[in-house]
Amino acid sequence: MRTTVRRHLGKVVAGTAIAVAATAVMVGITLPGTAGADDTGGGKGGQSTGQAAGQPQGDAAAAVQPGVVEAAPAEGTKGEGRDPLTDDEIARVERIALDRQQFNASEDVDGDRGPQRLGVDLAEPAADEVDDPDAPRRAVVSFYDYKDDTLVTRTVNLDTGKVEGTGTQHGVQPPLSAAEQTEAASLLIADPLGAGLKADFKDATGKELSSPEQLQIAAMIYRAVPGAEPAVLDKCGEHRCVRLLPKVRNGPWIDARSLVIDLSTRKVARLTG
Repeated sequence: MRTTVRRHLGKVVAGTAIAVAATAVMVGITLPGTAGADDTGGGKGGQSTGQAAGQPQGDAAAAVQPGVVEAAPAEGTKGEGRDPLTDDEIARVERIALDRQQFNASEDVDGDRGPQRLGVDLAEPAADEVDDPDAPRRAVVSFYDYKDDTLVTRTVNLDTGKVEGTGTQHGVQPPLSAAEQTEAASLLIADPLGAGLKADFKDATGKELSSPEQLQIAAMIYRAVPGAEPAVLDKCGEHRCVRLLPKVRNGPWIDARSLVIDLSTRKVARLTG
């Protein structure tokens, strides 16, 4: 991992410089010291050489107006038709979808009570409601229960405020939430197998890596592949397992693809295949 960062840092910088230079040629960027110059090399009273560079003149100066940023329109408490869900609707369906008993019986990625929230999406209309302008708006709420590795989805009717459908699935692994990515990074940083990640970070920044907040994190679900991992990862897919793609903030990527974090067991392992 250490050699990967050292080997690529120079190439990244050099490649960026070449790209910037090429872009400047393509779009004909006006460089400081040339703006406003008279292309003929002369003019009344020698104005072409004595004029301050970059100063707009005459009609050009009058045409330059300060930019105006318009405020975003106020968001209502309730959308209509196929409008995106509003913040109020999202908060409401989350409360409706999860009652107290279900909250107490489940567990999130940190091991706290309550399932891990994954997302809230506008539900597709039923087949017989596609052309109905008065069809009810529904939302699908997704949770992951780390207590028994279950994906739970609930469909909530936004008009009636009732749960119209519930689904539970094992072995289904939707994309990770931001909270899950952060927890996976925390586990890796704290684990002995995270030593290479921390060494690469220090090589790139000169600082110690102690928190996921020092990184930009992308992640992908990992499923067990026979013969390609140690036995500790055999249940990945049934368990919620993660491969991280960490990046130094405003810096290089760090190669951590050989490491897998099992969020269900809170263990880290290195791929052997």
